[in-house]
Amino acid sequence: MRLLIIVLCGLALAFDGYDLVVYGTTIKALREEWGISAAQAGTIGSAALVGMLVGALLVGTLTDRWGRRRTFLFSVAWFSVLMAACALAQDPDTFLVLRFLAGIGLGGLMPTAATLTIEYAAEKHRAFTYAAMQSGYAIGGIMAATLAIPLLPTAGWRVMYLIGAAPLVLVLPLAWKYLPESLEYLVSRGRQDEAQKLAARIGVPVPAPSDNARSGVRTLVQRPYLRRTILFWLASFCGLLLVYGLNTWLPEIMRASGYPLGSALSFLLVFNLGSVVGALLGGRLSDKHGAKPVILGSFALAAICAAALSTNPGQVAIYVLIAVAGYGTIGTMHLINAHVTRSYPAGVRATGIGWALGVGRLGAILGPAVGGLIIDSSLGAGWNFYFFAVVAVLGAAAVAAFPRTRELAGAPA
Repeated sequence: MRLLIIVLCGLALAFDGYDLVVYGTTIKALREEWGISAAQAGTIGSAALVGMLVGALLVGTLTDRWGRRRTFLFSVAWFSVLMAACALAQDPDTFLVLRFLAGIGLGGLMPTAATLTIEYAAEKHRAFTYAAMQSGYAIGGIMAATLAIPLLPTAGWRVMYLIGAAPLVLVLPLAWKYLPESLEYLVSRGRQDEAQKLAARIGVPVPAPSDNARSGVRTLVQRPYLRRTILFWLASFCGLLLVYGLNTWLPEIMRASGYPLGSALSFLLVFNLGSVVGALLGGRLSDKHGAKPVILGSFALAAICAAALSTNPGQVAIYVLIAVAGYGTIGTMHLINAHVTRSYPAGVRATGIGWALGVGRLGAILGPAVGGLIIDSSLGAGWNFYFFAVVAVLGAAAVAAFPRTRELAGAPA
């Protein structure tokens, strides 16, 4: 049963990843059809991320009222319907609004899936299990890049967004039938009998009631959590800026460097594939050696790879650097999210990860926008890599200041 919960969360995250990465694959087609500049395309790319910011900040309130199961189901249904609507947009303004609205559902899904996964994962393998679940995001990105190569030239960009509605038939019915409510939520609401029955069916202990179950965001900014909260927000800001900046503009950067569209999209495929392999390895290392040194090393790899890509090395080297950069960006965010959810009391996990991702969305919003401005400028697309390298260094600095494990004694390890 626990494995099924993790699989359902990972499957939903795959379409979350698809729906966000698909924009990077369709930018060229959208710019040609609507005659928009790279800066305008960057603004549209940021619209979904503004929506995700709203969704991530709302998720704590929603889960407190509805529970994690209903919030999960609502988020999946919401973004799926809005993705289908994006395929019908006839102008860039309508498309921007629909992307924003879809982002609200996407922003609500990730924190909910994260907290359910951490709650039901085996304790000694939590980081690895979380990384495996979150790899669904990169698998969705791989799917978007893989489908774009044959479909964009033949079927056009709209079909790519129609595919984003697939969770309505592939995820929602399964989650409705099999996804349980959070035990922590049931206990916090005084529904002990339901919690006992569910725990017996799944084969896990009933969690103890949390004193912080209803204190929400106030707990995050009080001692002993204030320092870690600020650092988690900074690390998430840098990590999500890298993820969405590169996922949005990598194909266009490579096209500007002289590669044809199919080859440029293949770089996006390698970027997301590298994140899957790296995140699983990083999750295993985090379980064994602790999260802080692994996350620090991941940000360092991202900085090194981004700086090296700015030199335009040979094609084989580019593929290797992009694969490692995928781990250093997307994989790093998976590890950060796992560490965040394990660093707060059970009652505020959803709020903790929701606010970390919510503040991080400011970086996600900035990434596509700045990338578009750099491409439109006289600096050249390669300057994006310099920018991303600096951001990765700042992320590493935030991680270096994370509290030591023993300083997190007031929260689950």
